[in-house]
Amino acid sequence: MNKKWLLFLIVVLMIPQCTFAKKLKEEPLAKTPLPEYAATDEQATLLYAQNDIEKSFQALLTIPDDARTAQNWLLLGNILHDKGKNDDAIFMYNEAVQTDINYYKGYYNLGVLYLEQNKPNMAVSQFQTVIKLKKDYAYAHYNLACAYIQLGNLKMARRELLSAIALNKNVPEFHYNLAYVYKQLKNDKNAKIYLGFYDKLESEQ
Repeated sequence: MNKKWLLFLIVVLMIPQCTFAKKLKEEPLAKTPLPEYAATDEQATLLYAQNDIEKSFQALLTIPDDARTAQNWLLLGNILHDKGKNDDAIFMYNEAVQTDINYYKGYYNLGVLYLEQNKPNMAVSQFQTVIKLKKDYAYAHYNLACAYIQLGNLKMARRELLSAIALNKNVPEFHYNLAYVYKQLKNDKNAKIYLGFYDKLESEQ
């Protein structure tokens, strides 16, 4: 079975209303919008979910810095990331986690951006924090494995991919990248097994 090995990076820019299909439940924020900004917060979130990012961005900017929730900062970061303004997006994500140190979505999106910027050491730190806050988040384990692959630490990548699959065995990319890691580790038997799982899941989609 011939395959061109290509690593899959799963990017999930998370907001409570628009997560990947039923894999991440909505959770209450530690800080809710102040009453005078609740309507603006709701409008901005709805506009973002409808992909009207310019209006969402403008609405979010009307909320003063000290009144923004972690989700407000996250959405600002997502919009700036969509616009390719990654340094500004990183600033917003950092504001999100400073607003709520337990807001794992901010750490996750920071990790994704660092992976995109080929800064795997910084990505590792962010994804490790996500896992401390949400141990059952399969995609954090998966993207942590991607960071380890960038660093050439294949044994740690294997461990995280096995953790991701234990949490969610139905994501084809988890199996594909584990097959890749086994191939690099010269374990052709396991590489073939997980490549088979990948092919089966792909054929079922």
